[in-house]
Amino acid sequence: MILARTFRLAALAGAFACLYDGAAADTTMALKAARLFDGKSRTLMQNGVVLVQGDKIVDAGAGLPIPAGAQVIDLGDATLSPGFMDAHTHVTLDYSGNYNERRLRDLSKNVSEIALECIPNARATIEAGFTTVRDLGSRITNSHDFLDVSVRNAIEHGIVTGPRMIVATHGIGATGGHFDPTSGYRDMALGREPDWTDGIGNGPDEIRKAVRHEVKNGADVIKAAVSGGVLSLADEVDTPQFTPAEVAALVDETHRLRKKVAVHCHGDQAAREAIEAGVDSIEHGSFLKPETLALMKNKGTYLVPTLLATEYIMGKIDAYPPVLAAKARAAAAARSDMFRNAVKIGVKIGFGTDSAVFPHGQNAKEFALMVGLGMAPLDALRSATAADAELLGVLAKTGTLEKGKLADVIAMPGDPTSDITATERVAFVTKNGKIVKNGSTPAAPAANAGTTRETAAEAAALDL
Repeated sequence: MILARTFRLAALAGAFACLYDGAAADTTMALKAARLFDGKSRTLMQNGVVLVQGDKIVDAGAGLPIPAGAQVIDLGDATLSPGFMDAHTHVTLDYSGNYNERRLRDLSKNVSEIALECIPNARATIEAGFTTVRDLGSRITNSHDFLDVSVRNAIEHGIVTGPRMIVATHGIGATGGHFDPTSGYRDMALGREPDWTDGIGNGPDEIRKAVRHEVKNGADVIKAAVSGGVLSLADEVDTPQFTPAEVAALVDETHRLRKKVAVHCHGDQAAREAIEAGVDSIEHGSFLKPETLALMKNKGTYLVPTLLATEYIMGKIDAYPPVLAAKARAAAAARSDMFRNAVKIGVKIGFGTDSAVFPHGQNAKEFALMVGLGMAPLDALRSATAADAELLGVLAKTGTLEKGKLADVIAMPGDPTSDITATERVAFVTKNGKIVKNGSTPAAPAANAGTTRETAAEAAALDL
């Protein structure tokens, strides 16, 4: 009898849930603020309004009428914007602490413990206003676990709160290169030599195998290290690590599988070879010469400069091993002129930070660095909205505030074109029409000749 009663109660609860879900889907949420940036325009709109129903935007613009019965959230002297995007993150990693302690920690922690540590990283990222990220590489030494795929899926299924993730699984690299997890340790200290199943390949055929293996295991995008890097012990920061034939195989195989390819690259020669091969984006690009930047413009290749990573490292440069500190100083000395030249030449620039090098959730500090090096504030905002959406291949769904797009909407105080650091103080975040962060007080629903729904359940569903 108790079991039968339990089933009847469960059935009633399910019926009420179905009724409520339908009601919630019909309810319009009206977001109001003093200004609106739609992700693509050359100016801010005044008296901004975004109307949301379910997970979609039904209208957005200046001074729109509020439908009767809408739930109004008046954000006051703020600017509405599409949710920010970060095209270069590492949600599953944390390099922000002591370098040597981190290397030891990576060898002693269980994979399950590392996976749990990703949860606050994901939440900090979305609460900072970043509703979509491209996560460019996640690996655990001598493990074939794909943590970024697991976190992506947990977010999609509502188990974990975080941004929409486009993931690269294990970065692809060369033996002894920037992505070789055993580089810097004595031979066999960590067991077997990594191979294409770990993302480490030599020669075009092994690179193709690595690409196929990554896609098989859930990669949405392919990431490769075609030059040396700063936070790797046994390579020079700007030397090429792929041959032209290997880069050509990387791009061909990735594009055959209808994925995009992003390459870690500080060095100019490696960048030229990668651009000629048809990569979709160059990550970092510290030493790129004007001629190479001009080639990028002609080819339509994106630059994702990750200025914040270098800035953070330079702020604690003496805490790194001397060999890494020397590479970081060289990259930092070159990157500012490179970025200014890229802006002047008109290279497509995406917003990306290399989060994990610095603590997660501080991504928006990249905006001030971009503006400080000559980028117009609106161009910086576009880099993290429509430009990144184009680079990530999601512009049809998100990246602008337009009818039919997913309701990824944020609000920041004041006018970011007057004070770009307003991007660092995002107070309101919705993703897919669901409120993730709300520092505002909702206004009363608009007058309605019919019936309004003002139940505690509805308020809870909106996370108000």
